[in-house]
Amino acid sequence: MVKKLDVVIIPYDALPCACEKFTINGIDADVSDFGYTVDMDSENAEEYACGDRQFVPQMPTDKVLEKYGINLKEYAEICEKLGSALAVGSCGWCI
Repeated sequence: MVKKLDVVIIPYDALPCACEKFTINGIDADVSDFGYTVDMDSENAEEYACGDRQFVPQMPTDKVLEKYGINLKEYAEICEKLGSALAVGSCGWCI
């Protein structure tokens, strides 16, 4: 029987670049195990705002794969989901 990957990603309403809830197969997950968000266009943003906030995946470690009981393909799938969920673009919530 093949296990189904269950990923829940719910960004905060007023802080869309961070997760209110992020679980993998029922395990509370940490975005920093998969990458980070960064403003790709900070030169064109107001102070404390973002010009183009995006999620940037990082290479997995064996420790992270083991922590969540996932393989490389599932890790990549999770990073893709985080990329979609945390792609904020231009934002002024932190002003």
